[in-house]
Amino acid sequence: MTSEILIAPSILAADFARLGEEIAAIDAAGADWIHCDVMDGHFVPNISFGADVIKAIRPLTKKVFDVHLMIAPVDPYLEAFAKAGADVITVHAEAGAHLDRSLQAIRALGKKAGVGLCPSTPESAIEYVLDRLDLVLVMTVNPGFGGQAFLESQLEKIRRIRSMIGDRPIRLEVDGGITRDNAAAVGAAGADTLVAGSAVFRGKSIADYAANIAAIRVAAEAGRVPKLQHRSPRKMG
Repeated sequence: MTSEILIAPSILAADFARLGEEIAAIDAAGADWIHCDVMDGHFVPNISFGADVIKAIRPLTKKVFDVHLMIAPVDPYLEAFAKAGADVITVHAEAGAHLDRSLQAIRALGKKAGVGLCPSTPESAIEYVLDRLDLVLVMTVNPGFGGQAFLESQLEKIRRIRSMIGDRPIRLEVDGGITRDNAAAVGAAGADTLVAGSAVFRGKSIADYAANIAAIRVAAEAGRVPKLQHRSPRKMG
């Protein structure tokens, strides 16, 4: 099942000194979701922010909070992020021994469940949990830092996961190095949710952010036109 393109700006690229203003700006600029990259300095080589920051910014927008947990262990913190206001909680297949259990816990908290895959992780890692998923996130950079170059090697993985998903109502999200220049290839491969940080927060005004979001969306939609010419898009979330 292929849904309409959603753009989820990553606040990791925002000006943290003005984070509240930045949230309001991307909301007004047409962001569909707000992507929150949580890093622990252990699973990935960087530290970003935790549940308290998400709780503080939650009242600033009604948009979906797409919380990407790059932490290990992850299970002890799921409830805190759910209570902080996450709508979608994505955990990494590589971050724990019991992925199925983690996904059950997210669903039990009333949240949508996602799995993230690092570049070296094959799509087979999600084969036996597909029916517990609302989202699959393919990392197109090695997680830990913003501003990295897109790894074209992941396009084939995206295509394979799109085939695996079939008619299931699962969003296929891509995160890492997304720009207007590669969004068409990502859309053509089957992704329907694009995370972009630096490419969205380039500029200083709402108008700049709106133009950046629109350019990525248009490119992604153009890339998938041949696949959708006989279909009607469907939005989930």
